[in-house]
Amino acid sequence: MFDSNSAVERIKNHLAYKLGQAMIDFKQNGGGYIALFKKFYKIKKQHKKEQKIYQQTIQVFPQLKYPSLEKCSDYEQALRYKFHLSYMLGEVLIKAYQNWYKGAGFKLKNNIKKANKEFQIFREIFKEFDQINSSILEGLIDNKQLFLKEFPRIKNILKIHQDYKAILDNIFHNFNYFIQNFDLIEEWLLSDDFKERYKKENHPYPSLLNPKKLNDETEDINYNNIPAELAWEMNLPLPDRYKFVWLFKCGSGSAALYTLFDFCGITSKAYPWTGKNSMYLSMYNYKNDCYPIQIAPCAKDSELFPENHKLLHLLDSKITLFFVMRDPISIIKSGINHIDLRNTIPSNFKRKFNIVDNFKDIFPVIKYPYYKNQEKPNLNYFDKIIEDCKKFYFTLGDILNLDNTNRDIVCINFNDLSKDRCYDTFKYLSSKFGFDINKINKTICSGRIGKESGQMCYLPIIINCSGQILKQYLNLKVESDINILITTYQLCKNIYAYENITNEFDNIIYDNIIILVLKDDFDVLFHDSRLFNFIKEKLNVFIELLNAYENNVIKNFVKEEQIIDYLKNNKKYINTLRELINKELTYIRINHPEYIKTWKYYQEFEQMCKELDDDIQEKDL
Repeated sequence: MFDSNSAVERIKNHLAYKLGQAMIDFKQNGGGYIALFKKFYKIKKQHKKEQKIYQQTIQVFPQLKYPSLEKCSDYEQALRYKFHLSYMLGEVLIKAYQNWYKGAGFKLKNNIKKANKEFQIFREIFKEFDQINSSILEGLIDNKQLFLKEFPRIKNILKIHQDYKAILDNIFHNFNYFIQNFDLIEEWLLSDDFKERYKKENHPYPSLLNPKKLNDETEDINYNNIPAELAWEMNLPLPDRYKFVWLFKCGSGSAALYTLFDFCGITSKAYPWTGKNSMYLSMYNYKNDCYPIQIAPCAKDSELFPENHKLLHLLDSKITLFFVMRDPISIIKSGINHIDLRNTIPSNFKRKFNIVDNFKDIFPVIKYPYYKNQEKPNLNYFDKIIEDCKKFYFTLGDILNLDNTNRDIVCINFNDLSKDRCYDTFKYLSSKFGFDINKINKTICSGRIGKESGQMCYLPIIINCSGQILKQYLNLKVESDINILITTYQLCKNIYAYENITNEFDNIIYDNIIILVLKDDFDVLFHDSRLFNFIKEKLNVFIELLNAYENNVIKNFVKEEQIIDYLKNNKKYINTLRELINKELTYIRINHPEYIKTWKYYQEFEQMCKELDDDIQEKDL
């Protein structure tokens, strides 16, 4: 019985397949040409009848329409049937019938021989390469004649690289593009440059196109006319337009660096937590940015971000690598206190309130990734923290080993990003990398920037004072609303469009928070003392709530001292952590031992490890 959900059965029900099968049966069993042509006629007539019945049926019962071939579970297997001899012979017969009046009948014998030869070629390809999948088969179907025309050269390429699986996978994964641009790709894959750069070192992600030519805008095919998605699929390294590579490191000031880079005009809009290939796509599309950089993810190869391994191989290996190193115990502290920012501040988080609203509603309930339904971080999930140390926090050693280049490295101590040193550190980085620091100052560099600990995570917000409210509460007639922006220096790049009225409030205990009004609203406020005092009274209530909220967030933090004490009482974690940290600090011990001397809590951890070793040695004795 015919199964409409089987792509194989439906391909075998194609007219081409049935005609070709009849020809094969004739060759095997004989029976005379008259009988053969009668057979062809009956098959064609029956096929036409079946098609007519099907079309009439689905007009009355559209729900009986067959699913598309692509949706059938055996779709890939069915595509192979289009390369069966019966199908290929049938295509020749149909083409001869359609062009009979052009003399196609005289060419039929030669075309049958040609179909037999082509069948042998495809059979050889399918037998030799197990990478053939549905997309490759579709490419072969769409570009059959082009493939057959270049088959000897294609076969030569595949044979030369038969021991380099990564490039074969790339070829077959992008088979359509490979066939359509064969001359260009052949030149590249046969070049000494490809051999030295990729094949010799068995590079896991070889480029399908020559990167040197891609960076030349005079070439017909270059980075400007290849879409980012296709570039990723073909393993194209990122273009030569970036100033340096910044290795994003969890818990080491990365949120602050994103903000400060932005102030400096550095394009760094690729984020490791977005997953899949989004970092590559973002960086690839830095077309006209004046100072773009590449960002390397800290997670080398995890279940959450499997594409990172590939991304790390597609970064520019010639430009300087920059990263920040921090006391490992402080990194763990940062991870423990890290909030679930997306769930704490969802995309629909309310950021505009009326001056008479209950300001308690502004401050969110903080949610933590480690501690579901708990109000504050703790050390009860240290097993999970250790796992994340392996995956995210302590991956520098693996990434530097993976990099395997002699590139220049600029590494700074996290302590140099402190409020007292940050500006001078950026002056140093500016001299090193040549970016502009005219738009940052000591004020911007000295305040807290990241929201990952929960501090000021709700900012910026707008407090709206509408004309309706002013009329109701003060009997004042004001033509337009007055909006008060509560933010930080780091969150407001256009601060010069506002008047800063922060000094009018003496109860703000966090010097990073600022209160701004537009210049026109400022004139209205300061020409009406009743209006200003009303707003000031309401904002003082908000500030008291803000102070209490921020104090509570800080009070709930797990401190480094608590981590050290926890490890002293849970020695089972010490050796695992020591092994991870030792690998993390290999580069630092050799190149920046002075940093380690400034890390107070790591020094305590090292002392703890020494005492543990002494205890073990004493027991052994």
